[in-house]
Amino acid sequence: MTAQAQRTVLTYGTFDLFHPGHVQLLKRARELGTRLLVGLSTDEFNVLKGKKSVMGYEDRKAVLESCRYVDEVFAEEDWDQKVADVTRLGADVFVMGDDWAGKFDFVADHCNVVYLARTPGVSSTEIKQRMRVQRPADMHA
Repeated sequence: MTAQAQRTVLTYGTFDLFHPGHVQLLKRARELGTRLLVGLSTDEFNVLKGKKSVMGYEDRKAVLESCRYVDEVFAEEDWDQKVADVTRLGADVFVMGDDWAGKFDFVADHCNVVYLARTPGVSSTEIKQRMRVQRPADMHA
C-alpha cells in the first residue's frame, strides 16, 4: 500500500467493561481508514470527567491493544489535546459515537469528523447498572 493510500482514523474513549458496542464502534471506525489510533482516557482524566472505571487504565489499554481493529493506543489526558493529536498523528478522520454529536465539530478544521451511531441496547453504563442491581441478590445466594 502506498503512502497516498494510507488513511489514519482517530477516536477516543474510556472503553471500560469492553463489550460488543465497543467492538462495533472500533470496527466501523477502522473501515474508514487503514490505521486506527485510540486515545484512551486515563484514570485521572476520567476523574475530571466525573467517571469511575471498573478497570484501570493499564487493563483497559491491554484489552484495546488486543483488538484486531486497533493499531495503536495512547493516553488521553485532557479535553484540549484533540487538535494537537490530529496534527501529531496525521489523522485524516476523527470518529466519535453519536452521543457526542456536535461536541467535536471544531476538529473539522483539521480533518474529517464522523459521528457513528451507537450499538442499540448496550453500554458500559447499562452494564454497571445491571451489576449494581444484581449484586445484592448475589450476596444472599
